[in-house]
Amino acid sequence: MRQLNRLNQFQRLWQPSAGAPQQTTVAELAARCFCSERHARTLLSQAQEAGWLSWQAQSGRGKRGTLTFHVTPESLRTEMMEQALARGQQQNALELAQRAAPELRALLHPFLGGQWQNNAPTLRIPYYRPLEPLRPGFLPGRAEQHLAGQVFSGLTRFAHDNDEPVGDLAHHWEVSDDGLRWHFYIRSTLHWHNGDPVDTAQLHQRLNRLLALPALRTLFASVQHIEVTHAQCLTFTLAKPDYWLAHRLASYCSVLAHPDNDALGTGPFRLSVFGPELVRLESHGRYHLSHPLLQTIEYWITPQLFAQDLGTSCRHPVQLAIGQGDDLSRLRPVSDSISLGFCYLTLRQSKRLTAAQAQKLIALIHQTSLMQTLPLDENLITPSHELLPGWAIPLAEDTESVAFPPTLTLIYHLPVELHTMAEQLRQALAAQGCELTVIFHDAKTWDGCTQLANADLVMGDRLIGDTPEYTLEQWLRCDPLWPHTLSAAQYAHLQATLDAVQTQRHSASRYAALQNVFHHLMENAVLTPLFNYQYRISAPPGVNGIRLNARGWFDFTEAWLPASTSA
Repeated sequence: MRQLNRLNQFQRLWQPSAGAPQQTTVAELAARCFCSERHARTLLSQAQEAGWLSWQAQSGRGKRGTLTFHVTPESLRTEMMEQALARGQQQNALELAQRAAPELRALLHPFLGGQWQNNAPTLRIPYYRPLEPLRPGFLPGRAEQHLAGQVFSGLTRFAHDNDEPVGDLAHHWEVSDDGLRWHFYIRSTLHWHNGDPVDTAQLHQRLNRLLALPALRTLFASVQHIEVTHAQCLTFTLAKPDYWLAHRLASYCSVLAHPDNDALGTGPFRLSVFGPELVRLESHGRYHLSHPLLQTIEYWITPQLFAQDLGTSCRHPVQLAIGQGDDLSRLRPVSDSISLGFCYLTLRQSKRLTAAQAQKLIALIHQTSLMQTLPLDENLITPSHELLPGWAIPLAEDTESVAFPPTLTLIYHLPVELHTMAEQLRQALAAQGCELTVIFHDAKTWDGCTQLANADLVMGDRLIGDTPEYTLEQWLRCDPLWPHTLSAAQYAHLQATLDAVQTQRHSASRYAALQNVFHHLMENAVLTPLFNYQYRISAPPGVNGIRLNARGWFDFTEAWLPASTSA
């Protein structure tokens, strides 16, 4: 980047005297800037024309001239960042901001949060890691799942004020009396982010590609085929009724990208930049639902800042700060909740671990002080007392006489709080005469994990989407965890049970049947939740319309800035 090179050269000139006037020669300046004397003269001329410094040469070879500075490198850096942002060059602004954490925090502070930039309301969010590509199908991270729903649309969607899915790309749908034919009527005014109109055949093509993915083929196992039965109608033909179908199509994994471009969607925001240091979203002017009030959303990815300030919690930030987290005088909590999602433990019963021993281990977790004494940050987690609200954890009453096996093996994946939980379990079992071997799978899911089959205990994180019951059904149906946790006969029975649950037309009946499935898993010591997270979003004054969603984020279409925040 040319501006960054000019800034670095200016800093080399400025540094020896910390900005005081210098008596020096062109040769010395050339050596300081690692360039020829001819190029040094060019640098001096350009800097003088820009008003950064004055250079008064003396005639005669070897004579010392006077170098006088009019700006500091820091003020120049800030000015360059402002100019880059005004031109819409966010990547250049971030490159200019490459500093150590304390300096970076001070430098970025004026640019983060909500601001009006070129008469456009802009929200800049500091983020702790690069975002993974928004590929079709399942995504491991909460941030990526949320982002997919802001960039893409599905045939249906989940709404804050409705327990059931509502129309999105499809205005509405009809279901045949036998539940085997679903007609989705597509809106006629849809446009891709590049301005092209959406053709129903394009949606049909993308849906067929999604259903060809192994994980989604499992999710949509009841779908025999999809066809375009009218220019504005897609018809799903099912082998057996599946009254979760509208939920499945509303899930982030089923959103629809352009058939020729995985990054092009129809959602409220379009991707204009997707890089390791900056992700930029811009409002889609031809969005088919309520238009966003913000013009631009930017993730400024600055891991070096978070690594120093937030420690281990930066690797699982359930408490999001819009703007600088240390500016407590300005930031205020605007929304908080206990996550419906939970970290869990599953127990694979075998000759090494009996049902009674598994029940004793669950009692050790929930009926002692083990969970309350986890050495984690205050107000980060809360021990689970139920799987979902109203879905109580059944506990065995008498396990005192049961002895633990001499050895057990635990495997777990992210989040990092499970490091602490694994160590707590290891110590608690050691006190009971059981040696726990701990294996860490460095990922957010079990995809590709070859060690699951050898584990007695498994710990992970179950994210919950907009409809908790459906999300848990999807978990049982699609996660590679369950074929390794259950015997072949148990897993086949579980899938048959889920097939029976999905045929219940009324949601209350499906929810009740699914609750019975999970009660059975908990009662038989196959599964127990461990703890939930305390989601929180803090924002500076002037950032409005922020409300936590099920993934601990907020709907970007609802956020807004008053005109009085214009800078």
